[in-house]
Amino acid sequence: MLSNFALEQQLHTACELINALYQHDAACRVIARLKKERDEARSLLAQAERQIPMTASSDIAVNAPALSNGRKASLDEEPGYAGMKMRPGISASIIAEITDCNLALSQQRKKRQIPSTLAPVEDVERYTQLSSYPLHKTGKPGITSLDICHSKDIIATGGIDTSAVLFDRSSGQIMSTLSGHSKKVNSVKFDVQGDLVLTGSADKTVRVWQGSEDGSYNCRNVLKDHAAEVQAITVHATNNYFATASLDNTWCFYEFSTGLCLTQVEGASGSEGYTSAAFHPDGLILGTGTSNADVKIWDVKTQANVTTFSGHTGAITAISFSENGYFLATAAQDGVKLWDLRKLKNFRTFSAYDKDTGTNSVEFDHSGCYLGLSGSDIRVYQVASVKSEWNCIKTFPDLSGTGKVTSVKFGPDSKYIAVGSMDHNLRIFGLPSEDSAMES
Repeated sequence: MLSNFALEQQLHTACELINALYQHDAACRVIARLKKERDEARSLLAQAERQIPMTASSDIAVNAPALSNGRKASLDEEPGYAGMKMRPGISASIIAEITDCNLALSQQRKKRQIPSTLAPVEDVERYTQLSSYPLHKTGKPGITSLDICHSKDIIATGGIDTSAVLFDRSSGQIMSTLSGHSKKVNSVKFDVQGDLVLTGSADKTVRVWQGSEDGSYNCRNVLKDHAAEVQAITVHATNNYFATASLDNTWCFYEFSTGLCLTQVEGASGSEGYTSAAFHPDGLILGTGTSNADVKIWDVKTQANVTTFSGHTGAITAISFSENGYFLATAAQDGVKLWDLRKLKNFRTFSAYDKDTGTNSVEFDHSGCYLGLSGSDIRVYQVASVKSEWNCIKTFPDLSGTGKVTSVKFGPDSKYIAVGSMDHNLRIFGLPSEDSAMES
């Protein structure tokens, strides 16, 4: 009798547990469906807003100046999407996504080893110019920015001639010329796969270009959220978001899928605007350089300015985080400073040039083993620790004759270095092949 009662109690408990689990599973399904519907609605809303006829925007502009970043725009300023801003903010689900990305990348970084295919120091010391390609117009010479898609070995260059050029390094051919901006292109950036290209311009806009199967790229979005020159673009580690920095003293956080500006963050009053930007490799912090020589570090989740590095002279022309996440390199008129992010202090300064020659670019390679900088020439340093010496292992002359090298990037495994200057040529430096060495 007692045993039967015990069995009945166990059966009753099991039934209650099964019922609770079923209800929990049903609730999870409902929540997942609601989240999906919410995301789809958000996407459709963003697309609908971008399809609003420009005539409607023009009518608004006639009646009153459009508000832009809290300030009234001039009547002759093109309001576009900026006149009807939607700022949904960085949602809890996005915060969870970037937090998970940070945890995963941090764990991978602890196990990271230097790839065996990385170009050794002995090879980099022997690098020389391999080729030069006239990608931009001679009437308006000057390459302002460049980026490399490592998976496809494609180089993007932005020019003073208002265009961006996509160049296939392996074939030595131009893939596509991206035309549409009305002023110089200040920044170009690939997404991780190289399917999308972002361009930021002095015309205050950002354009998103979509690649197609035939190798061409077409403009998918024109983003008009800034009220002054767009100086920098940086892609988040999730490859789902990107940020832009502008001389209007704001930075914007965008969603790739919709082209929607989720949040626009304005700097402290008195600042003259942002001149450079980069995400930390783990994606939780954003670094921005200002025109008044400060480097601001932001918490992406809260958009709070968590620390500021001071000490430079002149506008911050470039910033780059090392792959291990410990170091930050910043460039300005007075040279390059290296910052220890663990102790939040400057531990080394490279005053590479005289006081009249600024440093225009600084870049860690993808392995974190090399650091490149450029001004009136190009210099490559071997990355060391805080206490060890960072040795300059190679100096390349400025072969453009302009005295101003604007950008330097390392190719896959640092097997070559791409350089842009104030002429119209893209230059490739690397290790001469045995065949070319014998011919010379």
